[in-house]
Amino acid sequence: MTGYAFANRQNRNQQWLPMARRAAKNLGSVKLVSRKTDNHSPKTLRVLAQNKVKQGDYKGAIALLTQLIKYHPIHAVDYNNRGLIYFQIGEGEKAIADYNRALQLNPQLDNAYNNRANYYVATGQIGKALADYEKAIDLNPGNVRTWINQAISFRDLGLYDLAIENLDMALLLGGFNDRALGERGRTYHLRGDWNCAIADYQRAINSPSSSGASSSLRRKVETWMNELFEPLTA
Repeated sequence: MTGYAFANRQNRNQQWLPMARRAAKNLGSVKLVSRKTDNHSPKTLRVLAQNKVKQGDYKGAIALLTQLIKYHPIHAVDYNNRGLIYFQIGEGEKAIADYNRALQLNPQLDNAYNNRANYYVATGQIGKALADYEKAIDLNPGNVRTWINQAISFRDLGLYDLAIENLDMALLLGGFNDRALGERGRTYHLRGDWNCAIADYQRAINSPSSSGASSSLRRKVETWMNELFEPLTA
């Protein structure tokens, strides 16, 4: 499953309106005092935690997010992000607890539904996973990762047509075309549409990486292609 990365708060397009200028006054000398960095600010701790993740220091990232939650316990996104790291290091029970807490605080957080669904898939709870993927898509139809993740679950159940519909939508939305093409190629492959599979595999390999995992995805797609051609060379 595509892991889902850090869920940041939605950026809003804001316009800064300058204050009206007043006539200059003769001011006395002013002593400039440097600002102190607030090491407990949500923004600072999130950036530090994200840097830890990039460095592979997952325990350090968890410690920072735990500190962030201690000082700001009502931000659902921070529970979601910590849950994602717990899931990546194999601590599933802690991950699901954080996802559930995130959704208690913000039932509209589509990324938390997607991540919780990935947990359900990993623990064999496919029905719950599909329901969470569906909820995430209902909340945010532009969540491409969720369309792909749900497609993989459909494919695992042998529901190839539904999987292809999802992957078609992911490609229409854009953003993770290499991954969507590879997964759609695999779906065509398993359905027996070998020509379509080969075309998608080749496009996935030649497509500029947008998923952040170009080398691993390429190896996976090449393995699938070799698997497809094996009966022809036997």
